[in-house]
Amino acid sequence: MRILCEYAISPVTNKCIICSQQLFMRENTFTTDEMTHCLHMIAAAGCEQSYRRLFRWFYKPLQQFAFAIVKSRESAEEIAADVLVNVWRNRQQLPEISHLKIYLYTAAKNISLNYLRKQNRYAVISLDNMEMVLAPLHNTPEQLFITAELLNRLELAIAKLPPRCKLIFKLVREDGLKYKEVAAILDISVNTIDAQMAIAFKKISQAVNLDMSRKQVVKQ
Repeated sequence: MRILCEYAISPVTNKCIICSQQLFMRENTFTTDEMTHCLHMIAAAGCEQSYRRLFRWFYKPLQQFAFAIVKSRESAEEIAADVLVNVWRNRQQLPEISHLKIYLYTAAKNISLNYLRKQNRYAVISLDNMEMVLAPLHNTPEQLFITAELLNRLELAIAKLPPRCKLIFKLVREDGLKYKEVAAILDISVNTIDAQMAIAFKKISQAVNLDMSRKQVVKQ
């Protein structure tokens, strides 16, 4: 999938400031090959070191995702931990999971919804009620060439996105999920993800007053 973006391009990195995945994602990466290796070691050998790495990588984003639903930090922490503890308990079934990220986020969503039902709060949660909190932008080569004022505008613009927009933007740009993965987790279409990301980019670019005359095609 390709998105046509109309944002300022860094003269140093030749990358769009807003669209740069590195600007939003966590510094440490967890490649697909590494994840596959971890899952194999957990399932086949009960490797606790691999499990701890998996736990550390997914705990925070799952906690933030659960918090967007249950609105309770303590409960969200318990939900994220429960999801990942179940991975260890059912580790022999890991080879049957074809899409780990979808599995984990969907499990977090389902446990969160069950929590709300037990609290007699909501039977169904709307995406417009899921308020996500994004992590502060960390230092990257791209960020080094962005002024403090512009960076502050960028963070404020993201914080002011509508809940649905912010949720999808966070899952794609910060958590590194693909459009089809987010669509599967939230049970919406890929076209909806595409449209919401376009809205997010437009609102952010307008808020930070970037030069709209230059274009870059960013491959998703």
